[in-house]
Amino acid sequence: MRILFIGDIFGRPGRTIVKDRLPGLVREHAIDLVIANGENSAAGFGITPPLAEDLFELGIDVITTGNHVWDKREIVDYFQMADGNLHSMARRLLRPANYHSDLPGWGVYEGTKKDVPYAVINLQGRVFMAANDDPFRVADQLLNQLKAKIVFVDIHAEATSEKISMGWYLDGRVTAVVGTHTHVPTADERVLPGGTAYITDVGMTGPYDSVIGVKKEQIMARFLNNMPVRFEAATGDVRLSGVVVDCDEATGHARRIQRIMVS
Repeated sequence: MRILFIGDIFGRPGRTIVKDRLPGLVREHAIDLVIANGENSAAGFGITPPLAEDLFELGIDVITTGNHVWDKREIVDYFQMADGNLHSMARRLLRPANYHSDLPGWGVYEGTKKDVPYAVINLQGRVFMAANDDPFRVADQLLNQLKAKIVFVDIHAEATSEKISMGWYLDGRVTAVVGTHTHVPTADERVLPGGTAYITDVGMTGPYDSVIGVKKEQIMARFLNNMPVRFEAATGDVRLSGVVVDCDEATGHARRIQRIMVS
């Protein structure tokens, strides 16, 4: 199985390049399963139900999120309306699994592609971020419940050390651990000794003529005067950042991870 993971989709520019380039990438890399982080797809902050469904219609199988998942109130209602309906499209939109269990939504999705079972786990780090349950122990709990050999993990975290630690902690137990959140792609993609593909940050799918997606003038002004300002998504130098993971269907172990960036 070949899996494409698309890094944080930022605003309309990110959604547009996914629409334009995803079909070609699927053909070029013979992709079977498409996963994307979509927590910034609504003008850079959050995701709405119509945008989630638009991304699904483009061919994305599972959408992960992170700390911006609640930025649009309607996503809470979307989760709540799908509660109890295992076949709802909303089930394929995840929020971090280590959020409190009383919160709406789900942190793991189990599906099949080419008659091969797979699972996607969404976790969020705790270093320099809001206090949530321990993502390491939550990962343990979920892996004890899952039957699929192919397990893909998005760790949405600020600290490089936390993401690297998660990669080593899950090495040999999952197919891939990919980092999101910082919007800057790292060049450390590799297959760890136990057979887990790893990268610290996949990077952003959106405008790179910016400061991590936002108009650079607004961010520079914020640093200069510390006054509140309404952030807006930039528009220039739009790129799609992602990774392709090739894995063994029988063992779930990764054979190869390839970093990609298209404009």
